[in-house]
Amino acid sequence: MKPLGAKEQLFCAYYSVCRNGREAAAKSGFRRPEQAAHRLLASKAVCDRIAALDETRKRQKADIAAGYARLALGTAADAVRLLFQCDGDLPDFDTLDLFLISEIKRPKGGGLEIKFFDRLKALEKLENLLCQSDADTANTLLSAIAQGAAALQTEACDD
Repeated sequence: MKPLGAKEQLFCAYYSVCRNGREAAAKSGFRRPEQAAHRLLASKAVCDRIAALDETRKRQKADIAAGYARLALGTAADAVRLLFQCDGDLPDFDTLDLFLISEIKRPKGGGLEIKFFDRLKALEKLENLLCQSDADTANTLLSAIAQGAAALQTEACDD
């Protein structure tokens, strides 16, 4: 099996996002996008590449969602521990979970100022990400139905 060319790789990337073969082929620079899309989507190498891209996007979205969940729901206990430990000796930073902290300052008068990420904003971002995933699933289903209807219509015209 020969490796995918640049246009084929580009088609896979576009298709993985938009789920429209004709559109992905047109954006990838194919002269006859409809025919190119049918040919490319029939190729095992192209389908395997699209599946790999889909899996990567799912993992990335899961990582992003986990980060937002951690910001929104995480504990500030280690940050408070840092606040009370910093009077003299430096704490072992490797043992502290400081993920929620956006900024640390030492004011001129002494002490320590700790700012946290906005939990509500993190929750909103998490909600948007999860709702977007639901919308992507619905759009994929609608796109598949539309493509199936178009194929049936083409077959009916050919008969």
